[in-house]
Amino acid sequence: MSATAILFPGQGSQTPDMRERVQRLRPDLLTAAIELVGEDPFARVEEGTRYAQPAIFCASLAGFDELGRPAAQYMAGHSLGELGALAAAGALDEHDALALVVLRGSLMQRAGELAGDGGMLALLGRGAAERADELARAHGLAVANDNSPQQVVLSGASEHLPAAAAAAEALGLRALRLPVTGAFHSPMMASARAQFAAALERVTLRQPRCTVLSAVTAEPFDDIRRRLAEALVSPVRWREVMLALHARGVQRFVEVGPGRVLSALVRRTLADVELVGA
Repeated sequence: MSATAILFPGQGSQTPDMRERVQRLRPDLLTAAIELVGEDPFARVEEGTRYAQPAIFCASLAGFDELGRPAAQYMAGHSLGELGALAAAGALDEHDALALVVLRGSLMQRAGELAGDGGMLALLGRGAAERADELARAHGLAVANDNSPQQVVLSGASEHLPAAAAAAEALGLRALRLPVTGAFHSPMMASARAQFAAALERVTLRQPRCTVLSAVTAEPFDDIRRRLAEALVSPVRWREVMLALHARGVQRFVEVGPGRVLSALVRRTLADVELVGA
């Protein structure tokens, strides 16, 4: 029997209409986000993680509501989206999750500034997943996002990215420098981990209503606090999450938005599955 998984996106999925959706469907989250950030995060969503993460989180939960909070056997989130998935599954109170998202975005932005000149490089094309580890090791970088067989992102010191890009292109891949403010999901985020872990200890966790997969392990969450803290410095194993869901019988993937970034990654990873978006 086929199953359904609901997917929650991470940073980079913002769309121009997402504030309107939040204002219409979840004005409580919009008010709370403005209070926690100190200003409207939607107005500065392109200026870094401090603003983008709470805006995308609110828009994702609004998309979940717009779909009628559909029942599903599984949920998963890409990076930031893990907090959306856990909130939607009832493991976290939504407003507690928003406060964690605001802190996470601020800590990640600050970690990028403290670590210095970090950046990220997307590897695109056939063989990206197979070549990513060797390219990362050879150039002192970390695999940050294993998104699909044709898309992997490396993370680390900016000075190492040009050589890695040249080596990737010599292997027949395309290499694209991403417009981000730090080396996310790499050891350069280490300064954010302790404070985020401490904040996680202060929130109440409940049993989720469905199985939520961790993008750190590509398995169901075991220790939620530990895995969310590890996620700051660990790769997003999204391709493996999709394969694991499919192996568990998932044939229908529902992306709550904003955007359709995750649907595109599912399409590049799995054949003959149904994709639904808010």
